[in-house]
Amino acid sequence: MAGHKSIGAIELSSIALGYQAQDEMLKAANVEVLIARTICSGKYFIVVGGSVSDVKAAVQAGLKSAEEAVIDHLVIPNVHEGVFAALGQSVVLDADTADALGVVESYSGVSIVAAADAAAKAARVTLFRVHVAMALGGKGFCLMTGNVADVRAGVRAAAQEIRDRGLLVAEIVIPRPSKELFAEYI
Repeated sequence: MAGHKSIGAIELSSIALGYQAQDEMLKAANVEVLIARTICSGKYFIVVGGSVSDVKAAVQAGLKSAEEAVIDHLVIPNVHEGVFAALGQSVVLDADTADALGVVESYSGVSIVAAADAAAKAARVTLFRVHVAMALGGKGFCLMTGNVADVRAGVRAAAQEIRDRGLLVAEIVIPRPSKELFAEYI
């Protein structure tokens, strides 16, 4: 997933229109599909990566083809590289890396991707999970670690991104978490 400069995402209320939008996105520009799948609550979620101009063109094509079904969308021109690994669930922490734990939860998948990018750009945090809507009733969450001050700054930035969209569920910082909370990542 790495190597892309830009990321675009569309969350749709229709699975059928999701397939159509994905097809239009792929035909409109040279993008790579990073995620395309049904998600909880009968929605469809598409994330593409590529150059800024290609991602913008693809997202515009997807929006045009499924306009009545669009729940939310975004284009992040210079996405933080940590977002890709966290979305791909390929981050492995070592015991020294796991420090304070930050969790931000949203009512949508698109907003959690935007929040993860905001957190990574605002503070020296390690994003280690961006979970989008599977087995969550359509919600999303991101997990980050780092020193307490950085995690607080990252959570604050991520939560504000989601709050601005009116979709924030929760934001927490655990300064000294039990190591068991990181068990599957270490």
